[in-house]
Amino acid sequence: MPGELRRRTPEELLRQVQAEESAAGKGYLKIFLGYASGVGKSFRMFDEARRRRERGQDIVVGAVQPRLPPPIEALLSNLEVVPMRNGIEIDVDALIRRHPTVCVIDGLAYNNPPGARKPARWLDVQELLAAGIKVIGSINIQYIAELREQVESVTAKHVTETVPVSFIKSADEIEIVDAPPEAPIEHSQEQMADRVMREQRLARLRELALVLAADVVDHQLEDYLERHGIQHRLGTQERVLVCITPRANAREMIETGRTIADRFHGELIVAYVSQPGISPADQAALQEKLGMARAAGATVEMLDGEDPVDTILDYARDRGITQLFIGHSQRSGVWARLWGNPVEKLIRRSQGMDVRIFPQ
Repeated sequence: MPGELRRRTPEELLRQVQAEESAAGKGYLKIFLGYASGVGKSFRMFDEARRRRERGQDIVVGAVQPRLPPPIEALLSNLEVVPMRNGIEIDVDALIRRHPTVCVIDGLAYNNPPGARKPARWLDVQELLAAGIKVIGSINIQYIAELREQVESVTAKHVTETVPVSFIKSADEIEIVDAPPEAPIEHSQEQMADRVMREQRLARLRELALVLAADVVDHQLEDYLERHGIQHRLGTQERVLVCITPRANAREMIETGRTIADRFHGELIVAYVSQPGISPADQAALQEKLGMARAAGATVEMLDGEDPVDTILDYARDRGITQLFIGHSQRSGVWARLWGNPVEKLIRRSQGMDVRIFPQ
């Protein structure tokens, strides 16, 4: 049996887990995860509820947001809604008495009012799950406690209502709701700059959401294998090499590398190719960035070589690097002066490695 399971894909294992736990009458949690406001996670969730009802499933809505856009109002008009207490608290007792097959809970991170049976909505959901009710819920990554600071550094928006990541990882299924594409035409340099900055922020948030979703899958498989006494190591070894210069956007590069290395049980290396005649100001900036790398637990390497491209790629091949991060500016800067066109040269010569370019 262990040998047979090791040959199965993660998706096949998850389907077996879901089938067994469904047969045992355990509540089932599905989460629609948004990585930015306005991506449409609530609409996607209620539209799934509509489809389930049309297929004959016994489904009710147990919680909605205070203000709803017209498209969601239209979906709710065809769904059974169990009224909330005082308009803001899930009526857990009523839902357990009604005992639908599926209950939809919008906004998992809401806090309950003083005097409620549970301080937070996600705790109410746990009670519904314990009663054998399947729950479909929604949340944005900014409300996940362990990711709040990282998201806040990207969005500059602070939130106080949070859900622990352990609750998210307990989900049986997670679906990321992607942001719609932007209009391809901009009318000014300012608009173009705003669009580029927004796309960079969304890319960072999307990466956090994808890593979290992958963690949910790993958590489910590891839990299943542990309960069945099966030895099976999950995760993929990654070696991330972050190449910095005095003017690189080192903080974002290092944070991203740390996230990927942690997620895939990998290694984070930060490297700098020594250059002659560096100014005192650039030397001070470089030391600050190397300090960030050490604080993040990265291995720091000072490389020497006549051609920075050859030096970095030779080192990367020797260390078995799988992902290579560099900073690059359209303006003439350190990388441009030394490498000519760094993007083309790296991509052309970095077979077997993923190259990621960070604006600086």
